[in-house]
Amino acid sequence: MRHFGHISPAAREGLFHREPSTFTAESPAKMLSVALGATLYSPATRPSLAEDVLKQAARGVVSMVLCLEDSIDDAEVTDAEANLIRQFAALAARDAASGPGPRYEGDAGSAAGADVPLLFIRVREPAQITDLVRRLGDSVRMLSGFVLPKFTEERGRHFLEALAEAETACGRRLFAMPVLESPELLHLETRGDILRGIARSVDKYRDRVLALRLGVTDFCSAYGLRRAPDMTAYDVHIVASVIADVVNVLGRADGTGFTITGPVWEYFRRQERMFKPQLRRSPFLEGRAEELRTALIEHDMDGLLREIELDRANGLLGKTCIHPSHVAPVHALSVVSHEEFTDAQDILSPERGGGGVLRSAYTNKMNEVKPHRAWAERTLQRAEVFGVAREDVGFVDLLAAGLTN
Repeated sequence: MRHFGHISPAAREGLFHREPSTFTAESPAKMLSVALGATLYSPATRPSLAEDVLKQAARGVVSMVLCLEDSIDDAEVTDAEANLIRQFAALAARDAASGPGPRYEGDAGSAAGADVPLLFIRVREPAQITDLVRRLGDSVRMLSGFVLPKFTEERGRHFLEALAEAETACGRRLFAMPVLESPELLHLETRGDILRGIARSVDKYRDRVLALRLGVTDFCSAYGLRRAPDMTAYDVHIVASVIADVVNVLGRADGTGFTITGPVWEYFRRQERMFKPQLRRSPFLEGRAEELRTALIEHDMDGLLREIELDRANGLLGKTCIHPSHVAPVHALSVVSHEEFTDAQDILSPERGGGGVLRSAYTNKMNEVKPHRAWAERTLQRAEVFGVAREDVGFVDLLAAGLTN
């Protein structure tokens, strides 16, 4: 699979200076953690789940979470587990029938031609991990791992031990994506201890922790808050402070950090707006097509676009999504611009190994080799999986292409 693999090769060639690389569920963890992109959540109760997975893959989704936790009623868990077993069997049968090799090329938009995305199951309790792996049987090969809710050191230890046991039982690699969302992490008096405990826990299982996810909805719930569609998570200061501390402890660029994904954006229908003119003044859309501005206003996307930009500015990569309409904007804004790519290459050029300062090729900024090196390395990692846009290609072009199907 690859990002923008659902559009035609000719369209990709017109958009990208360097096209996104292909990857599979067996690719290195470091690559997959960057490649997650917009991770789309779906309740595990959906009777057409296998069909839905393929349909979303044909529209550009490369990672999905099938949820047995908060998205379903407590009374539905048993039926939802049974449904997951059936749906994974259907996906495995389809995968076996279609054979190896890429299926997007020349078949853009066809669910029948789509590669199965990276699939994760969000469980409630550790015992579900070993039980589900056993019940999945051979179709476990379609599973990339588990999402672990309300993760703390004590609770997380049991989840990660169950994951290791399940790996041994099925003989394949399974990843963990802990969700940081407990009230103890939000509360100032316990935050430091909780973060240090989480750091100890995930470091022990570093090879299996693909990414850390932020449960911002739960953070807001602890204080009876809900951000409006015009507000990003960073406008809610109590939430922004937690994000900053999580990145501070768990997202460092010194080799000890993990990929941390952006919080969910929960709006997907038109809402009453306090700042309706804001999108027309947005620096993220300046000088771009009026019809797209209008469409984004009507679909209430300006807050989402601002939050995606702020996610990356604050050290987060990828995003939890609960609606398919959020996927294309996340991926379009994840593509590395030609200017970013040029700066990163200049900073990492072998002849610059000793440091120093140089003017950017775009003659609009200073590139200081040593301080900007970690940024440049992360930028080239993102470029590998999301590609590099051509010099004259911007967000609107990439978004329009992503929405083609």
